[in-house]
Amino acid sequence: MMRPTLAAPEAGGRHAYSPHQRTALVLTGTGSAGAYHAGVLRALDEAGVKLDLVAGRGMGAVSALFAAVAGGSRLWSPQGLWRRAEIADLYPWREALRLVGWLLLAGGLILTVPVIVAAAGLIVYQLALLFEPLGAGAAGRLAGGYVEWVAGAFHPAGLPTWLPRLAFLVLAMIIGVVIVAARRTLLQLPARRRQRDAMWWAVLGAPLSHTRAPGVIRTALWQLISGGASLRQPAGSDLARRYTELLSENLGQPGFRELLFVVHDIDARRDLTFALLAPAHRREFFLRRPVQGGDPRSAEAIDLAGVARDLTLDAIDAALTLPVVADPHLIVFSAESYWRGEAHQVCDRPSSVLRVLEEVANAGVRQVIVATASPELEGPHALSSRRTAPRARLSEFLAAEESASIRDTLHAAAPMFDALFIVRPSHNPVGPLDLAGAFDPRSDRWHSLAEVIEHGYEDAYRQFIDPVVGGSGEALDSVVPQPEFR
Repeated sequence: MMRPTLAAPEAGGRHAYSPHQRTALVLTGTGSAGAYHAGVLRALDEAGVKLDLVAGRGMGAVSALFAAVAGGSRLWSPQGLWRRAEIADLYPWREALRLVGWLLLAGGLILTVPVIVAAAGLIVYQLALLFEPLGAGAAGRLAGGYVEWVAGAFHPAGLPTWLPRLAFLVLAMIIGVVIVAARRTLLQLPARRRQRDAMWWAVLGAPLSHTRAPGVIRTALWQLISGGASLRQPAGSDLARRYTELLSENLGQPGFRELLFVVHDIDARRDLTFALLAPAHRREFFLRRPVQGGDPRSAEAIDLAGVARDLTLDAIDAALTLPVVADPHLIVFSAESYWRGEAHQVCDRPSSVLRVLEEVANAGVRQVIVATASPELEGPHALSSRRTAPRARLSEFLAAEESASIRDTLHAAAPMFDALFIVRPSHNPVGPLDLAGAFDPRSDRWHSLAEVIEHGYEDAYRQFIDPVVGGSGEALDSVVPQPEFR
């Protein structure tokens, strides 16, 4: 059994959990980490652990979005978000690249037709040798038929005419796909932000698409807000407004918590913090003095209870956007904001968990629970077979960056709080982009996201609820009622 990991301040701080302290849950990770978060949320809600604020980055921002409005069950229940089939295809290869790939395969097959026809002769003549003992000219008829077929295939009116035509058609289709995809990408950008480079880079620049993920998340969120009623799902800004109104009006009620998440602004070269806090902490958080010589707080801290409430889901879309391998999400700020109506490119930053914890501390939190699907760092003799598929290699890189970031963050953030706890797996074979599950060479079997949910649930009990909360001598709050999933 793995001992719970506890990072506490070096001096003068408390080392035990107390439900009377202002508490936050920080959820960090990319892609499949959301399934682990779901399991942790289930355990914490089931045990009645008091949470005043939920925060996150990456897929953790989505988990926090649901947990803030008593919607954690929509993540882990039998029909929940992380048990749906569409989750497996959240980050597909860009459509244009998939089409170009299939067309290149078709073109390659067309060009190999003459080789295939010639190679078939080796099989035919081997069969002719087998038929030779049968007599009656069977071998001669087989060989003669093949020769006639080859002569017809390479007749001037046959393959020499059709193969160039087919190859040219495939090439024309590839060019057409590239032009249409590039034009579509360019037209989606406001005129002031259209790219200056050659238009084919709009297709070839970012291999993965993140356009499906926001749709899946918004559908699940609307099902939560609408209570299962068969109402038409509103547009993004309207849905964001309804969400923030629901959260603002119910803060302080059982199951409703303050919300905070961080994304990265590529154009401004800084992290942006989106938060919806209770009135007792809101003013101090958003009006904090900037660092000497720094920009105003409003440049980086955005109040979702104010005019920025319509940007809530836009910011969540940015948190879902993988850096470099996917096109940044474009957020258009309000004309009343610090950025004066500008349109900025925004995405996730995997190493921004320290910034999340800094902002959580700014919100008055005294003890924090960090949940990550990144396993503990291992020693020697723990290597496994190297994965060579492009998506798998990217997944391994994201997992490695998350692990290193968590290690550095725990040491840097510990002095900010009276107590800091972490819930993480001892081993997790499912990488951030293994959204259909993954094969584990250590156990020689397939691991599904359903198992990741269960691991999060078990780890939360084993590493935090039983040894820390149960051993603190403090009574748990009453179990938070969760809305029933329909």
